[in-house]
Amino acid sequence: MKFYNREKELKNLQEMETSSKISSKMTVIVGRRRIGKTKLIQEAYKEKIYLFVSKKNEALLCEEFVSIIQNTLDVKVFGQITKFKELFEYLMDLATTKAFTLVIDEFQEFLQINDSIYSDMQNIWDNYKGTSKMNLVLSGSIYSLMKKIFEDKNEPLFGRANNKIHLKPFTVKTLKEILQENYPEFTHDDLLSFYILTGGVAKYVEIFVDKKAFTLQAQLELIFDEHSLLLEEGKNLLIEEFGKEYTTYFSILSLIASSKTARVEIEGILGKNVGGYLDRLENEYTIIKKVKPIFAKEGARTLRYEIIDNFFNFWFRFIYKYKSAIEIENYAYVKEIVNRDYTTYSGRFLEKYFIEKLKLSNQYSNIGTYWERGNENEIDIVGVNDDAKTILIAEVKRQAKKIDINTLQEKAQKLATKYKNYRVDYIGYSLDDM
Repeated sequence: MKFYNREKELKNLQEMETSSKISSKMTVIVGRRRIGKTKLIQEAYKEKIYLFVSKKNEALLCEEFVSIIQNTLDVKVFGQITKFKELFEYLMDLATTKAFTLVIDEFQEFLQINDSIYSDMQNIWDNYKGTSKMNLVLSGSIYSLMKKIFEDKNEPLFGRANNKIHLKPFTVKTLKEILQENYPEFTHDDLLSFYILTGGVAKYVEIFVDKKAFTLQAQLELIFDEHSLLLEEGKNLLIEEFGKEYTTYFSILSLIASSKTARVEIEGILGKNVGGYLDRLENEYTIIKKVKPIFAKEGARTLRYEIIDNFFNFWFRFIYKYKSAIEIENYAYVKEIVNRDYTTYSGRFLEKYFIEKLKLSNQYSNIGTYWERGNENEIDIVGVNDDAKTILIAEVKRQAKKIDINTLQEKAQKLATKYKNYRVDYIGYSLDDM
């Protein structure tokens, strides 16, 4: 698959490379696995030293790195180097006479190998950064650990980065462009399933494009296959994040994906206090987020939780939830459940799709959903432009014929009264408007 989007990130990285030729610069790139960090780095820097931190002994890792450095820079490293701090100091010293880009991928893995590496790097960086010309790029997939390394004021590398990129999924605009180029006959339903099942994550998009899985049924055939990489995906990516308590986290995420989105509902089913787990899922792991009614006051208790990542939502809703059937390879059974529930399930993501699309329009100062106490008078989308004094109030349905503007106006009476000086536009969005 060709390289799509990421123009801003590419420009940013290339500017840092130029700036590093005067004095060393440090860039941190974070983002979930499969999001395209390595491909972005490869696209930005054709010439670089690329070091991947695998889980092995530090001496063996240094032996591997020395070989890469010698081949890439055409230099000879004398003596035996068994500590990464020695190797890093060698490179920083070399950068005083030779400008180059050094990429260290899966940087957080040093925690498992030798956590003193970070303080060693800090001392060496501080001593050499003014006189050396290194473009240092540190990339990591485990967000909680990368956040701790660079944003915890008690950590040695706190405040050292000159630049940070949080790589996010492709936008709905880019997903549409990818479909137009690779499957021009796509339908609105194809676009929706492509959005739901890839979530804009570059690796999943690449898998679907390479396998030409552009319809819902083709995508389900690809996912629910004995050789599928996606069946174990949630487990493979998140167990390392969550550690030994992963079963509790997985249970919570499975409930949220199944529309049990209030804390009281989750605690009622699991029979335990989950406040700490929800807080960590939101603030440390950034896998869920709180959703409050638009205009809700700070501290309001009317809130729900939702899984940010579309694919993780699908994985917990249909793969983890039915893992017994997956274990015995009864994929037909699970596919039948997906097809049975898809119309209802996809409706939530159609709302999310239009919210993302409206955000990209840059026409609103605030966008969200709205509901009143007891989940009364729920409105799918509310967009406010405080400067123009306009409010968009929208209902989203898969089928346009099911949209009832009169009912929407009735539900919005209380909301419209609060903003009587604003022009209110009532609108319906359906698959036809994608």
